[in-house]
Amino acid sequence: MLLLGIDLGSSSVKASVIDGESGKCLASAFYPKDEMKIIANKPGWAEQDPEIWWANLKSAIADCNKQLGPEKNKIGAIGISYQMHGLVAVDKNHKVLRPSIIWCDGRAVEYGEKSFERLGKEFCLSHLLNSPGNFTATKLAWVKENEPELFKKIYKIMLPGDYFALRMTGELLTTYSGLSEGIFWDFPRNEISKELLDDLGFDKDLLAKAVPSFSQQGKLEKAIAEELGLPAGIPVAYRAGDQPNNALSLNVLEPGEVAATAGTSGVIYGVTDQKKYDPLSRVNTFLHVNHSEAKPRLGVLLCINGTGILNSWLRRNASNNLSYEQMNELAEKIPVGSENLSILPFGNGAERMLGNRDIGARINGINFNSHSNAHLFRAAQEGIVFSIRYGLDIMKETGIVPSVIRAGAANMFQSAIFREALSCISGTEIHLYNTDGSIGAARGAGIGCGYYKSAQEAFAGLKEVGITKPDKSKIKAYESAYELWKKSLESV
Repeated sequence: MLLLGIDLGSSSVKASVIDGESGKCLASAFYPKDEMKIIANKPGWAEQDPEIWWANLKSAIADCNKQLGPEKNKIGAIGISYQMHGLVAVDKNHKVLRPSIIWCDGRAVEYGEKSFERLGKEFCLSHLLNSPGNFTATKLAWVKENEPELFKKIYKIMLPGDYFALRMTGELLTTYSGLSEGIFWDFPRNEISKELLDDLGFDKDLLAKAVPSFSQQGKLEKAIAEELGLPAGIPVAYRAGDQPNNALSLNVLEPGEVAATAGTSGVIYGVTDQKKYDPLSRVNTFLHVNHSEAKPRLGVLLCINGTGILNSWLRRNASNNLSYEQMNELAEKIPVGSENLSILPFGNGAERMLGNRDIGARINGINFNSHSNAHLFRAAQEGIVFSIRYGLDIMKETGIVPSVIRAGAANMFQSAIFREALSCISGTEIHLYNTDGSIGAARGAGIGCGYYKSAQEAFAGLKEVGITKPDKSKIKAYESAYELWKKSLESV
């Protein structure tokens, strides 16, 4: 059997097809080739059109089908990974009512803060394990207050991956993990939070029925199968937010294991079996994909919005059309610390790690006589890594203390500078694997449809492709540069 994995990001939609038996990736494609447009009609806003997601999905699958030829008919299950925390609203005819308010949109921050005050700190942190913050629930609260006529038309709300599954199967479903990422979940009671719904003025019927992440979640309808060039009737058997899914793709399923990504945003995601939380809700706790009442598995998530998006901004605006590889080559010529040039990478909306403040990106210490674009390239990567270190110190308070960080050999982890800096400043080994979100979603589909009898069987094809260990000769220099960076942050 072949397995199709889909990864709906904010930059692109990627599809990969793997051979279930060997785990080998047989076809892969992403669209668009440039980044998908993010609509920002006001400062701090970020929206995307779900129809654009769907068009790019069709292009990615068509490309994979072309690579596979007749073998495409062996695809037997579909898995979906998606950008977390987004809001998609549909009417009774399953028509999308407005552009999706995506994860990095900051308009709902004040709604989360007010809900936190009304419900009380003790309730929110002990039951939701988070502040209502800037998540799906409070995005819906914004719609309710600011677009009341549209709100009345809403039949169901869903997450971006739920929308893809709806288009494929006609089934309006979400997952338990998805409800927790929307901040709808009461962890001690193991159910949807009535108190949160009452506080925000929502009817429970607005939420889709929840199913396990690994399960039969509907079958590909005939008309859609024809549209996508896939066999009709194959099941959608797995879905998860991109960060729980990234952890799955790296076989991070048990307490103490830690995964990382560095795409548009940067994330450290650690698994625990303890219902712990950050008192300031700077890092967030959600149900992991393999959670059950009998065997609790929670994911503690540190998110930095401004990661790869900073690197891509520099490439567009300061590189004179250099490739990322050429930017890295120039950056490698600059010493650790970028000769006292530091960058705060917080230019992509409100940052949870900073108490939902939107402080913007900042370049500090620039000298017109000595600094070049190469210094900017290195300082950007160091600034991203330093923000991760800052967040790791917060995560330690929840019991997440990694000695090894696993990551796919993709995005910023392809940069030797990035890996070295992260290893040195965090004191961890960085282990890279031959996987990404779409391949992880394909493996998830194999688990969900019953093709694999265990996670161990699903990850037989996962291969380690590199290890970066802390360079003892550079740790002191990185620590000094981090302290300078931290002073810049704390002065804001």
